[in-house]
Amino acid sequence: MFHKIYQEITEQKNVKENLSLLRSGIKEPRDRKELLAIAGDGEAFVRLLESREPKVRKNAALLLGDLAFPRAKEPLFEAYKKETTLFVKSAYLIALEKIGAPEKVNFFRQRLKELTENPPKEEEKKHISAEIRQLEQIMIGMEGVRKHTFTGFREAHEFLLAVAKEQRDVTFQEVSEVSAGVRRKAVPHPLGVLVYAREVLSFARLRTYRELLFPVHTKEKTGTAASAEKAAEAVWESDLLALLTEWHEGSAPFFFRLELKSHMEMDKKSRFAKRFAAELEMLSGRRLINSTADYEFEIRLVETKDGGFVPFFKLLTIKMRRFAYRKNALPVSIYPATAAALVRLARPYLKEDARVLDPFCGVGTMLIEREYLVPAGERHGVDIYGEAVEMARENAAAAGVQAQFVRKDYFEYRNSRLFDEIITNMPVRGKKTKEETDAFYGRFFEKTKTILKDDGVILLFSNEEGFVKKHLRLQTGYRLREEHCIRERDRACLFIIGFRREDGHDEKRRTERTVR
Repeated sequence: MFHKIYQEITEQKNVKENLSLLRSGIKEPRDRKELLAIAGDGEAFVRLLESREPKVRKNAALLLGDLAFPRAKEPLFEAYKKETTLFVKSAYLIALEKIGAPEKVNFFRQRLKELTENPPKEEEKKHISAEIRQLEQIMIGMEGVRKHTFTGFREAHEFLLAVAKEQRDVTFQEVSEVSAGVRRKAVPHPLGVLVYAREVLSFARLRTYRELLFPVHTKEKTGTAASAEKAAEAVWESDLLALLTEWHEGSAPFFFRLELKSHMEMDKKSRFAKRFAAELEMLSGRRLINSTADYEFEIRLVETKDGGFVPFFKLLTIKMRRFAYRKNALPVSIYPATAAALVRLARPYLKEDARVLDPFCGVGTMLIEREYLVPAGERHGVDIYGEAVEMARENAAAAGVQAQFVRKDYFEYRNSRLFDEIITNMPVRGKKTKEETDAFYGRFFEKTKTILKDDGVILLFSNEEGFVKKHLRLQTGYRLREEHCIRERDRACLFIIGFRREDGHDEKRRTERTVR
């Protein structure tokens, strides 16, 4: 296929279309290797940089970058300097970034300075912005991002501990337990718990929230407008840059990425993000620079019901180490903050020095978070998947938690001593039928009777409420102590279950109640 297309290009037939075909056909390394063997030193593509057709010049430049022809560096650079069609210029830069041109750094720096000091005409803004972004990417690649150091607040300020509404009370209680010497005010917020304090790091170390965000105070109290340009204008006119400057050592520029929490379709969301970033860069005079690969803070736009956005920002300059132990995770692994919330809810039932077992331990998160809250005497983890067990061992070692992890089917697991506590995130149903899941929960409760002490406790996280409660009714010895909904959308709940073996008299009465 490549031979025919290449031949047509050398014969000047359907050049623009054939260049596009080649670019779309070399996504895999083996395809690029095949085309390189055909194209030799790439001279046929280099000649196309002199074409009268702007789109041919653009596609030829992009293809030369895709193939990373070293011989194309100087022709691309010269073509970039003399190009007059604005939408083509960024294509040369994309190619030069891929090939590498560190010796051109002074030229690129001067060109970037010229573009940023002279605001473009409205009709040129889109293409000039694209050229600026690509120049910035080249400069970042060559020189890196000058990182800022977070120095803290000078005055009390508000920040949001973002958490699902079902877990908000747990985080609120955790905030209230921060040392009495820390002056703070905390109130519930639709997205979590809003804290007003002068010191942030002690709150950053709390375990039950998902993210630490800072509200962006715009002139419009209800949020920003829906268009990308208006949203960027509202964010620029806010206190964002002043706070970044106040809280960090060093001056602008600050590098950001945009996270858009919206129900927009993907292509529309992508267009919005690009327009927002370009407009914010322009308005700020490049004091705020978009960089998706190497950034210091994240601008978060959360869509509202009326189609507007509420803006926040997240600082990556605040070093978050609370879950640093989690070196490994699987797609089905429980999120550490959720595990931390579960064990806090169950804290009245946790005993120091208890023998604890997680029969479906995964990568070990539940055991580790339990240990951080209330130290156990022994910690055991069982999982049928060997990869998960190896991950759990590595995570526990990083957390400084001693635990015994065994690759075993829980239903075949044996231990010489009974356990005080079972704590687990139950496996998701996946492809199992309802009947199979029903049988699984039945086997779980039967098996657990054989390894749990009298007055033992089960801390069970599951979204199979019906099967849990069914088997608690059918099985002897179990009593549901507490139930907490953790995720309303799929009714994922924490079930705190007490266990006591029944004597024959109790068993007879239970049988009589069932018959009646």
